[in-house]
Amino acid sequence: MKKNILYLGTILLIYCLACYKIYQTNEIKSPELTTPIINKIIKKDQIKKQEQKQEIQKDRIGYLKIDKLNLYQPLYSKDSSKNNVEENITILKESIMPTEEESIVFLAAHSGNGKIAFFEELDTLDIGDIINLEYKNTNYQYKITDIWEENKNGYIHVNKNNNKQLILTTCSPTKKNKQLIINSEIT
Repeated sequence: MKKNILYLGTILLIYCLACYKIYQTNEIKSPELTTPIINKIIKKDQIKKQEQKQEIQKDRIGYLKIDKLNLYQPLYSKDSSKNNVEENITILKESIMPTEEESIVFLAAHSGNGKIAFFEELDTLDIGDIINLEYKNTNYQYKITDIWEENKNGYIHVNKNNNKQLILTTCSPTKKNKQLIINSEIT
């Protein structure tokens, strides 16, 4: 029994000394080996972030600006992954952009609270207020002509007229199952 304990103790001591020696050896070499590797990883990460930023900027096609609400938010192309209501103001797929003859642009965003509630104060806009849409480096100015609420059912009922239009929509801040719609026409 004593012989087995002595034998196991010796093996454990040799193992600990070997581990210590390996640790000591790697610790000395570690800065020489890891600094270039860490720098390479950091550089790859910086390149990846730069590429992601360029991809986002490539998809950015303009801005929505409403001075009365102190709102200035980027807009992304309809086929961009950034064009979604969970991250940004969304250009609905039915939109005809302002460079087209019969333009009608539909923009939707969250109201309520939180960092993505870009249309939180949309209900404070009034008829006659101005909305600016910068699209492909051209500014389009719209004047609000009508404000209403309708049932929230996935559709927006808008009368298309001969002028270029910009429609903003969000959930009603006061009525459940209703959506607020703001119609504006180019000035």
